[in-house]
Amino acid sequence: MKTLLLARVHLGVVAVLSVLTLSACLLVAGLPRAMQGSFDDALRRTLRSALAQQVDLTVRFESHGAEEDLRERGQFDSRDKEFRGLVPAALKPLVSPPGTGTGHMSAETFDTPVNGAGGSTYLNLGWLSDADRRVSWVAGRAPGTTGSTRWNGASIPLYEVGIVDEARSVVGLQLGQTKIIGETHPAAVKIVGVFQAKDPADPYWTHHSEILHATTVVPPGKVESEKYTTALIPDSALAVLSGADRNLTYSWVLPIAPATGGSFDVPELGAAVASMAKTVTLHAADNGAGSAFSRSQYRLDTGLPKLLSDFLTALATAQTVMFLVLGGLLVVALGVIVLGVQLLVDRMDGALALVRARGGSLRQVAGGGARLVALAVGPAALAGYALSYLVPGPMLPVVHAGPLLVLVTAVGFAAARLAVTHRTPLHERRDDVAGARPSARRITLEVLVIGLALAGAYLLRTRGLTTRVAEEGQDPFLLFVPVALTLAAALVTMRCYPYPLRLLARLAARRRPAVPFLGLTTAARARSASVLPVLILLPALAVSVFAAVVSSGISSTQRLASWQSVGAPIKLTSRLDLPADAVERVRRVPGVELLVPAQTGRVQLGYLGENAEILAVDLAGWQRLLDGAPISVPAAPDTSSGVPALVSPELRGRRVLDVGWQQRTKVVERGVVPALPGFFTRGKFLIVPFGVNQRPMVNTLLIKGDADPAALVKAAGTGTVTTQAGALAAITGDPLTGTVRDVLLITTVALAAYALVAVVVMLVIGAADRARALTFLRTLGLSDRQAQGLTILEILPLVLVTALVGLALGLGLPAALGPGVDLSSYAGDLAVGDYDLDLITPTALAAGLAAVALLGAYAHTAISRRRNLGAVLRVGDLS
Repeated sequence: MKTLLLARVHLGVVAVLSVLTLSACLLVAGLPRAMQGSFDDALRRTLRSALAQQVDLTVRFESHGAEEDLRERGQFDSRDKEFRGLVPAALKPLVSPPGTGTGHMSAETFDTPVNGAGGSTYLNLGWLSDADRRVSWVAGRAPGTTGSTRWNGASIPLYEVGIVDEARSVVGLQLGQTKIIGETHPAAVKIVGVFQAKDPADPYWTHHSEILHATTVVPPGKVESEKYTTALIPDSALAVLSGADRNLTYSWVLPIAPATGGSFDVPELGAAVASMAKTVTLHAADNGAGSAFSRSQYRLDTGLPKLLSDFLTALATAQTVMFLVLGGLLVVALGVIVLGVQLLVDRMDGALALVRARGGSLRQVAGGGARLVALAVGPAALAGYALSYLVPGPMLPVVHAGPLLVLVTAVGFAAARLAVTHRTPLHERRDDVAGARPSARRITLEVLVIGLALAGAYLLRTRGLTTRVAEEGQDPFLLFVPVALTLAAALVTMRCYPYPLRLLARLAARRRPAVPFLGLTTAARARSASVLPVLILLPALAVSVFAAVVSSGISSTQRLASWQSVGAPIKLTSRLDLPADAVERVRRVPGVELLVPAQTGRVQLGYLGENAEILAVDLAGWQRLLDGAPISVPAAPDTSSGVPALVSPELRGRRVLDVGWQQRTKVVERGVVPALPGFFTRGKFLIVPFGVNQRPMVNTLLIKGDADPAALVKAAGTGTVTTQAGALAAITGDPLTGTVRDVLLITTVALAAYALVAVVVMLVIGAADRARALTFLRTLGLSDRQAQGLTILEILPLVLVTALVGLALGLGLPAALGPGVDLSSYAGDLAVGDYDLDLITPTALAAGLAAVALLGAYAHTAISRRRNLGAVLRVGDLS
């Protein structure tokens, strides 16, 4: 057979099949690349956005004697070089060179009390290898020399130091003061300068927040607060600083700069960090007694393994969702291409039957049809594969396998279909007259598939899934259940939908109009080629509805999480108390609609050192501020008898609590709240009225409106502003979250397009038989309006039933897969469980399918009017 001649005769169908193949290959090859590229970007962004203290590799060493002390900078440099030599090959591309990023070396003392302060004030000493690049001196000068002085008749070291500006107000230190630190090994500290960070927002300072800030804490079990600050010392102080006199720790920070690497490397990176930790600890034994390392004291501190583990968990969830939707997309795309092949095979049926009747072999017939299909899909598959290279992202095996699978499926189906159809010459059949009865073996197999699907869904809800996704990968059970449920729903639909139609046909037979009876009877006895779209429409609708529901659930949960994290449209918090005039200035800032002041703190419960967090706030005002928000706060308790308090579950049942805050107050338990938006999620806490203290010291402002955060801070004079909009932007801005939502959207659109194409192809496949039947019926007086109604009744029931089943399955999949798909990583760590039934997308899709079916009915009616009745009758006579 001449393949090119057949292609020219059926050029329209060949073109449609080529377009379908090109789009399918582009999707199955391009989307995985885009997803993997976004996963890699997400890893790099995750590492960049995490605290440097958490990501960087920090080698620490605690000196306990003079023999372990490092006396000059060269010793630090040599150790740094040696530590970098221990970095495994997998980590080397991520570690920045010395002197770049957050990399540096340091020596710090800890828990060094100020002599005579009764253990309430601690002044530690800190040396930074790059202090000259990190700080600027706002008063005095940089410390220089280190000498000695006399104290209590003994010679002690004298350090020149610089303090952070906060230490003057928080700790009470002043420029020019000399303090004695230490009890058993005292030393003198002379304050010669006051510094501030050149860039306080630099990630570098997460390693040394104790140097950048002076703090006040209330230790567990104590009532009195303790004040801490760390002063900077010069290089010359290293010669005097000793672990024999102080609690002294040396540190080497190897910064991580994730410019390279991808999500595929995450397991290897985690193993590399663990290997380096062991190497650092055991290196002394490997190098003998003369090694610079001390086996019992050197350790590697980093939060990178946990960060990578958390990323793997989120990545596994993203991959699960992607597998479900892309797997459904691939199945639907293959199904639509099979429909296109079926259309082409039907168009060639007459010519191939003639070849077979004239002595052509089955190999010639099947091979000729397969070559024509290969001619239609081969170049298109190659073009789609080539276009996928324009999509940014790494090359994955599925990029090569996807287009090949499409090509093999199309050609293989064509060859198999033709071989079965033309296995005997003159294969005329009338399967539109009576429906074929399925065999007992087929019924048993279908019942087995349905039973397995239901059992799988039940077990998924009861037994759960593997909890070691990051190490073991996806649970295959999770991937089996959606496929089984979709197949089961399709089988049930195919087997059951003719029965109600036959019932309706019997009812219509009792009435005089013939059109309802003919249309419903034709629909109930549809050919297998007409039922095949069920296997395409149903998963297309189910997966698209599932994608729409999941996307909607993520969006609503993200919004809820942002409100719960902030607790108000705008929240201003300050480490210092805000005076009344500052609160009024904030109240007058343009855009502030409502302001509710609050006071937070840590209080003592009773007299035994038990502590709890406390919030004093006007709950009624806070509730008014949250009007229209998706969160709420508890109602204000009754204040008629004592000071009421709402307590956490850990404090339940105590009835009356003695609270030590600014003054001793007895509060009465009036309710239990498990959490409070914006403030408490767990632990011991209390909520009391704002006026519980005689002089409320405001340190938190809850604000409703659209005021400028910078203007609020300027009006208050201090503080940090967080907004619900900013929290939402931070959640939605995560690359993994964006990838999941983008792929869900693309998949929904693609599946909707494929579903519409399936309806069109279904109309075209039966167009010739339908037009011939309508032409014959016109000779009996069938009007155009009746012809349209007959076509609609033949096509629309299958479309509507499939749409309803697909809609129900898509809405039920999130509930069925609930325990297996944890989407909290994309919703601010808030579980996505209550999926909103947003029916806009499913309804629009179902309406579109119905509209296409109606338009097809009108189109085929118009085409049938143009047929020559005489030609049809002569053909009928010949048959």
